Amino acid sequence: MISKVRLKDFDNSVGLDRGAGKLKNITWYLVKMVFFLNAFPFPNSLKCFLLRSFGARVGTGVVIKPRVNIHMPWKLEVGSDVWIGEEAFILNFEKINIGNNVCVSQRAFLCGGNHDFRTPSMPYRNGPITLADGSWVGAGVFVGPGVTIGTDTVVTAGSVVTSNLGDNGIYKGNPPVYVKPRWPQLS
Repeated sequence: MISKVRLKDFDNSVGLDRGAGKLKNITWYLVKMVFFLNAFPFPNSLKCFLLRSFGARVGTGVVIKPRVNIHMPWKLEVGSDVWIGEEAFILNFEKINIGNNVCVSQRAFLCGGNHDFRTPSMPYRNGPITLADGSWVGAGVFVGPGVTIGTDTVVTAGSVVTSNLGDNGIYKGNPPVYVKPRWPQLS
């Protein structure tokens, strides 16, 4: 069988608006390498200042652990009292909105970028991601493009989320299945 995939026909100028010029992208990459991808625990206040300087909207009380990879800060909104764990990866080809009191655990991957595998040239098929207030994305969780995780919802470690999850639930697995309410008294 002969493959129909034609990656040489991929056009990275279609379906991706970087949202900033080449100089800003390059400058951010250098800042990211020094202050974010580094294992040294730079102060959270410095990292939040740098994100804001590049166009991110960042609340107060935000904790960003070392080795966090944020692709485009100008497409990022982070609420207050948010924790972003070590080695989390935020691939925000589209806007990623992280609400208040949200925990994004170690090595979680918020992946706002994808490709349309049904087309031989595999064009971009990107989408925004929303983590509603009080949600918790467990360690090693993959969250795909176009996903909203509901208010106070927990996604357990290692889960793969490719569709929206409701409010006040505990979900686990691939695909995630609803386990029970997080706060039973609210159900």
